[in-house]
Amino acid sequence: MSATLTSPVTDLLEQHGISFDVVEIPLSEDKKPVRSLEELLTSKGLDPKSVVRSVLFRAESGKFCMLAVAGGGRADWAILRNHLNERKLRMAEYDEVPEATGYVVGAVPPVALPAEIKVLVDDSVKAYETVVIGSGVLGYALALKGANLLKLLEGADFGSFVKVE
Repeated sequence: MSATLTSPVTDLLEQHGISFDVVEIPLSEDKKPVRSLEELLTSKGLDPKSVVRSVLFRAESGKFCMLAVAGGGRADWAILRNHLNERKLRMAEYDEVPEATGYVVGAVPPVALPAEIKVLVDDSVKAYETVVIGSGVLGYALALKGANLLKLLEGADFGSFVKVE
């Protein structure tokens, strides 16, 4: 564990006694995370498909919801709209993400979010023994046991929210 990285996410993990590894993601010249995250993770012995992406959506009602999905699956819009009982749904705009979550794009975690954001967890997240999530700090991710992440997400809605390829 790195004492140098502190965020609401690391605080939450520590409160729950969950161990994690900090994965440094070198930023490119324009301060964006590297594009070859797969290579980086593979070099650290982590499965690139184990990255849990946190995708923020905004419903017509103005409410935000977060979809946590692993394995590179794409959201199934019809399933999401049905589940949320919303007629219209769109991905959150770039500048809406920090406003709604408190985190910048590229560092958004599926946990340690404002209470009003409904979290949906795709079944794909259950497929990995170790998962990699946003740390809340750009340039860093956190690797932890998938079972521990699922415990933290107990209040979330679980289901199949992605298109089956």
